[in-house]
Amino acid sequence: MSLTASLDASSVSAAPGEETAVPLQVRNSGQTVEEYRFEVVGACAAWSAVEPAVLSLYPGDSATVSLMLRPPRDSTVPAGETPFGIRVVPTSEQGEAVVPEGRVTVLPFTATTAELVPRSSHGSRRGQHQLAVDNRGNTPVTVRLGAQPGTELARVSFAVTELQVAPGQAEFGKLRVRPAKRMWRGTPLTHPFQVFAATQVAEGQEPVEPVLVDGSYQQEPLLPRWLPRALITAAVLLIALVGLWYAVLRPAVKSAAREAVTPEAVRSAAAADKSKAPDQGDAAGTGADGGTGDSAGTGSGGGTSKPTPTPNPSATQDGAAATPTSAQVRVRDSVGGGTNSGSALQVPDGHTFQLTDIVVQNPQGDAGTVVISAGQQTRVLSLGLENFRDSDYHFVTPILVPAGGKVTMTIDCRKVGKPVGARTPSRCSESLFLGGTMRTESPAG
Repeated sequence: MSLTASLDASSVSAAPGEETAVPLQVRNSGQTVEEYRFEVVGACAAWSAVEPAVLSLYPGDSATVSLMLRPPRDSTVPAGETPFGIRVVPTSEQGEAVVPEGRVTVLPFTATTAELVPRSSHGSRRGQHQLAVDNRGNTPVTVRLGAQPGTELARVSFAVTELQVAPGQAEFGKLRVRPAKRMWRGTPLTHPFQVFAATQVAEGQEPVEPVLVDGSYQQEPLLPRWLPRALITAAVLLIALVGLWYAVLRPAVKSAAREAVTPEAVRSAAAADKSKAPDQGDAAGTGADGGTGDSAGTGSGGGTSKPTPTPNPSATQDGAAATPTSAQVRVRDSVGGGTNSGSALQVPDGHTFQLTDIVVQNPQGDAGTVVISAGQQTRVLSLGLENFRDSDYHFVTPILVPAGGKVTMTIDCRKVGKPVGARTPSRCSESLFLGGTMRTESPAG
């Protein structure tokens, strides 16, 4: 082999945000002039390079290049030891490459930020907040949470007092602000407070100043401002109604009652009672001669009163029975999978369905086409899903669906919609609701 390469130091430390150089000795032990290329191998290749990247040497000569380590000062490169290698490749003999190896230790650093969400709250009993702690360093940290109220009129408490935050992650600590005394009515009172997030560092590391965040809680009265006025208004209105009753309405009702009770009215009422008495006696004496009355009105004299026929509200003029009927169907379809159909109703033998109402729902906001068919694949509606969420149709002249016919909905999904505040579904989903009258055809002749 006509190439030798070695690192001056096989182990080195690198501080994030700084540049560290590691010398590499290269010697051409061959008989010809050779050019060498350098490639960094390992996890540190993204933030390291060899300078110069190409080196030419005469036979028997040697030179030094530098491996430049530049770890970024963020959470993408964790603290700790990482192995690496430098691949030295001769241009003329690429199969004769050598790879000196070493290890780099990325030093830890700590950087935390905190934010209060929301910054201010309001309520009559308590205020609720969250302290978001973001670890922007390259090593896990333990953060202690605390608070200092601005006055003695409010207390601040955390659900947990410590958070374990991984590099590049954020954790939330819930806190509540409670007033020391309840306020039934009056002007809202603002309570300022301050929370902090103190990062605990290991021995040998520089201490980190706690992150301070200011917040406020507005205490509102338990009784709203409009309640006293509403109670006074209701009391005044009630008193006015009571006064109107006793002063105007009640005397007028009594006077009308006295005027209605006259001698002529008394005599008329007595005459009416006497005229009703014989009828009641006859009714009570029905069947006294041995006859028996029945529920159909049959008396002792053999006379029968025929019941009055009651019209059938579910019968039409041509003698066919008509029944209000409704049905519904839900059809789902995947994108690119062709159409998918579903039947909402099938007309039984000896019946005819009169379709008068159609309601189509697209709750997800899908995109595609929907076709409503009735009878022998008769297309009633063809709609674009992106043009509506809910659409209803009512027909003055009913659409007749004969016996054996079906009312179907066919879906061709092009894009699945996303409902508000929910995850995107995997398939389109539409619903059909229909209404009308199912008629029973009377036999011919």
